[in-house]
Amino acid sequence: MLLFADTADTKILAELLETGLIDGVTTNPTIIAKSGRNMFDVIKEICDMCEGPISAEVAATDAKTMILEGEKLAKIATNVVVKVPLTLEGLKATKEFSSQGLMTNVTLCFSVSQALLAAKAGATFVSPFVGRLDDIGADGMELIHNIRTLYDNYDFDTEILAASLRHPGHVAEAALAGADCATLPPQTFKDMFKHQLTDKGLETFLVDWAKTGQSIL
Repeated sequence: MLLFADTADTKILAELLETGLIDGVTTNPTIIAKSGRNMFDVIKEICDMCEGPISAEVAATDAKTMILEGEKLAKIATNVVVKVPLTLEGLKATKEFSSQGLMTNVTLCFSVSQALLAAKAGATFVSPFVGRLDDIGADGMELIHNIRTLYDNYDFDTEILAASLRHPGHVAEAALAGADCATLPPQTFKDMFKHQLTDKGLETFLVDWAKTGQSIL
């Protein structure tokens, strides 16, 4: 399972990349706005930092302009993934990008039928939003399971990129449900390392080791 960092903060990203466990990066207009920087500068810097897929989202709502924006974004670097919303116009643009051989991430997916259309349009990735479905009383993780079944039934190449994951439990469930990738806020990624029994066990080991008076080096 690939793990993507959902951030446009290059300082935080640099810290995460030091782990060697981050495979790519996703951004969106909200994240870019929070960075306070020029979009093209941020995406270029991120692409230079990480060789994996880097999602950069269009801002237009009509297919014609989405295509123009996506083509421009794709010129930033070869690992740019053009991110489009799962709308009729977005899928028109996705179909065109697919014909051009450009990678796409179809975002804001909330149903199996939407995921079907994204795959038929040739999307590289589809991003189902787990947490936002949970927020309205639906079962976000069930969507991941159902899309996995759909894509396996018809041998679609589109990869499931689980999004809106709020805690390590979400990440684990998405992995068990068969998601190909997951995009995580930096804090969620850091929380994956943590467990109270790990901390307690390490503390015990260190105390016992200190009693021996030995040194490995």
